[in-house]
Amino acid sequence: MPSSSENVESPASTWQAWLAVLSVAAGTFLLVTSEFLPIGLLTPLAASLGITKGFAGLSVTTPGLVAAFSAPVLTLLAGKLDRRVMLLCMTVLICASNLIVAFASDVTMLLVGRVFLGVAVGGFWTFAVSAGRRLVAEASGARATALISAGISIGMILGVPAGAQLGEWLGWRHAFLANAALGMAVLIGQVGLVPSLPIHQSVGFHHMRALFSVNKARLGLLTTVFLFAGQFAGYTYFEPFLRTFSDVDQQTLTWLLFTYGLFGVAGNFFAEVAAAKGIRRAFIAMSTLLGATISLGGLFVEGPVSAYWLAAAWGFAFGTIPVCMQIWMYQSAPDNYESGAALFVSVAQIALALGAFSGGLMIDSMGASDTMIVAGVLCLIAALLLKGLSKDSKSEIPTLYIPK
Repeated sequence: MPSSSENVESPASTWQAWLAVLSVAAGTFLLVTSEFLPIGLLTPLAASLGITKGFAGLSVTTPGLVAAFSAPVLTLLAGKLDRRVMLLCMTVLICASNLIVAFASDVTMLLVGRVFLGVAVGGFWTFAVSAGRRLVAEASGARATALISAGISIGMILGVPAGAQLGEWLGWRHAFLANAALGMAVLIGQVGLVPSLPIHQSVGFHHMRALFSVNKARLGLLTTVFLFAGQFAGYTYFEPFLRTFSDVDQQTLTWLLFTYGLFGVAGNFFAEVAAAKGIRRAFIAMSTLLGATISLGGLFVEGPVSAYWLAAAWGFAFGTIPVCMQIWMYQSAPDNYESGAALFVSVAQIALALGAFSGGLMIDSMGASDTMIVAGVLCLIAALLLKGLSKDSKSEIPTLYIPK
């Protein structure tokens, strides 16, 4: 059986291999833009469909809940199917989701479209990072992870702000139509650039179960719950929070979202460097920064200037988190990584959905400021868990599955 360090064709980090990685990163950009596009359009979307802002937050919650189940289920059902095929199918689902939402006549149709997206979220995130690491030499795996994860922040820089601005100019439906068109372009690129990614041994339930015998993997999943719940309890309602406490107009909101994403990209690549010097210290520091930023933002942000400081610090802090998490999980089980990725996606999406849902309840009952404070405290709990429980975590498990 080939070792996990081998590549599909050759281990050399050629320009063709990096173009393939970039096409996968374009998929994460599309995915993140689609998943969080409602955040920049929450107010007009809610008004158009005649629902509250908290209820409109279900457009973010629904994909997360579906993804939580689709990630492990698709991993088990995929068997030995070529992972290139799985990635392409997920991109098709993203395009279909955006089209359904664009033509939604009521909230039911809106949520049906978001269910399609949830399936794609679970599948794409499970296969994308592990596929990206296989496209290049093992020594370049962390860089491939950072590039693919950078799609998150670039989606925040370009996708979500551009969608918000397009929604302001032409209406929120056109923003989803534009995203569907972008998805077709990404699909064409992936068809031409991503090589075959065959699997010689399928993933079984026992591979996933084995991860729970690893202290480091368990801690990573527990930490994911608090970080994603806190992040999305706050970030889902970033737009109404800024409108309430900073009195920003649509153009300023667009620039704030751009600032968030720009610093998020910086955080992605900072995390790669920091993790190389010590993943535990990097993870603790960035989780602490994220929690402190969100909580202090809820206490002190008032006016556009402080809003820009919040957007920059928040974007940088959260930009580091996906990279730290992926590297942490990979180091926990390097020979069982696709199973680890599926569980990570499942747990992260459940936490995302719970965070967005609870944030909706809090913002409707407690107000935006208190919602941010609670969200930040959840992230700080994650930092405390990492600091207190990770010293004795083990990073190895028996070789059960090699994704080749």
